[in-house]
Formats: sequence, C-alpha cells, structure tokens
Amino acid sequence: MNNLTLVIANKNYSSWSLRAWLLMSHFKVNFQEVRVPLDTPETPALMDQHSPNRRVPVLKIGKLSVWDSLAICETVNERFLQGAGWPSNPDLRAVGRSACAEMHSSFLALRQTMPMNCRRVVKGFTPDAATRADIDRMHTLLSDCLQQSDGPFLLGRFSIADAFFAPVAFRLRGYGIESPEPVTAWIDRMLELPSLQAWLDAARDETETIDAEEVPDQG
Repeated sequence: MNNLTLVIANKNYSSWSLRAWLLMSHFKVNFQEVRVPLDTPETPALMDQHSPNRRVPVLKIGKLSVWDSLAICETVNERFLQGAGWPSNPDLRAVGRSACAEMHSSFLALRQTMPMNCRRVVKGFTPDAATRADIDRMHTLLSDCLQQSDGPFLLGRFSIADAFFAPVAFRLRGYGIESPEPVTAWIDRMLELPSLQAWLDAARDETETIDAEEVPDQG
C-alpha cells in the first residue's frame, strides 16, 4: 500500500481530475479514490475538508497534500513510476513538458465553449472564431508531438502528455470536430485504453447534471 488517496470531482465533467486519475490508473498505481461532486450544497464543505485551494484534484500521500494536476503527475512520476511517466529521450521530454505547460495555461476559448462532457455528443456544434483558433492550434500541437515521436502515443509510449491531453480526445470527438488523420488515430487509440474506458463507464453512471456544462445541440 502506498497510502495514497486521490480526491477528484465528477468524472463526467472534471477534465483536471481525469488527468491525474488516468496516469495513476494506467500505470496501476494503487490508490483510494474520493469523489467530491461539483455544484452541490455540500461541495464547499467537502472542498474545505480535502483541498488546500478548494479545488480538485488533490493527491494525499499520508499527511502530505499535493494539489494541481500537473504537480500531481510529476510527483507520481517521481515517487511511484521511476520516471516512466516521461520518455527516456530528453528532447521528447522537453517537448512533452512544453505541451503540458501550454495545455495548462492556454486554450481558454476551447475550455469555455467545449466543456468536457463524457456522456454526450453535441449535435451541430459550430465553433466561434476564438474556439476555432484554439482547435487549430491544438491540432498542430498534437500532430507535431506525434510526428516527432513517431507515435503511437504523443511521445511514443503512453506518458504524462497523453494523460494531460485525454480530455481533448473527449472534447474533439464529443463536439464532432474533424481532425487530421494522425490526431484522429491518436483519439481512437486513447478511447480504446481500458483505463479510459473505465473512467467513461463511471461517468455514464453518474446522476449529477451541471447545467452550465451542458452545451445545447445546435442543429
């Protein structure tokens, strides 16, 4: 036992929770899971109980709390994966870290207009100009990673980068976005992962609905 607890939010909606959960699940790190549903009367008190910044995910290692999905992924890689979360090639590691940092800080329009929703396919979605620009940059970023590594995952084998961009696979597919062939193949490969299928099954079983995250069909 690693005495690990990962605090997450709704699997249907919480893209940041997915990133940490997927890395740990894919590499079969043993952890307990605590789910804090978002947008309920109990949410603030539960966040106060579990999270230093009242956000999730949070990884608890004994008495230590690690918050923010990128910090969690790096900590898990360092302490429990013997570095296997990144490729051995230093150039690919640098590319992967750059891509994850960009994902962490950018793509605001995409996040706002295409929230992750694992249970739905939105019909007739038409991105506005800012979202279209984010989608185009996302396609370029993913294609460049796949070209530099020769795939099949973003940095060759499955890595922190794939965990970090997993919500993008749901978004591009769920909003009917046409992607270039290498990105489409990567999305298919990601959605076939047993760990990602387990997340999707659990998301479908959730009963909570957050209206602000439910983008209506547009055609």
